[in-house]
Amino acid sequence: MGSSVERAEGKETGRIEAFSDGVFAFAITLLVLYLKDPATDGRSLVQGLIDQWPAFFAFVTSFMTILIMWVGHHQMFTFVRRIDRKFMFLNGFLLLFVTLTPFTTSLVADHILSSDSQTAAVIYASDFVFLSFIWGNLARYARRNNLFTADGGDSVIRNQGRGALIGLTFYLIALVVAFFSGIASVALILVVAVFYAVDPTSQG
Repeated sequence: MGSSVERAEGKETGRIEAFSDGVFAFAITLLVLYLKDPATDGRSLVQGLIDQWPAFFAFVTSFMTILIMWVGHHQMFTFVRRIDRKFMFLNGFLLLFVTLTPFTTSLVADHILSSDSQTAAVIYASDFVFLSFIWGNLARYARRNNLFTADGGDSVIRNQGRGALIGLTFYLIALVVAFFSGIASVALILVVAVFYAVDPTSQG
């Protein structure tokens, strides 16, 4: 009986992880669609690429953030032994804001140098605020409701909780900064992504 229950639980966790991986992959692929050939309007290729720096800036920031989020998600699911309905919805809400990231990235790429730069940055930073908030709650819910394996991966989950809190704090700062400077807000979000990339303990 025990082995059949374990197989059923493993199948369910495998399904949600596979679905999540697909959403992460789809979102990260969509990001590149906003990079276009810049030499189509008569400009030289070099000048067009230089003029398109906001798109590259937003692309790199979003790509790194989604990639790091996916790595953390994968590490967390290494220790998830079972799931329940609320956990599935929390994971779904996380994926909601992951899929919104290509759209918010396009807003930044198109408007970061315009008079609407602050509005675009506010929307962009808000997406990451919600991502970080839900991420922290997803891990916290799983820990409190005994969804992890017996070994628990306590250090991994604890580090991810710390990383989520750090991210949420700086994304909230970036949101406030966005009301004054769109470029500075996006730059701060990129700094957070670099921090996660060079400090693996923040994501487990």
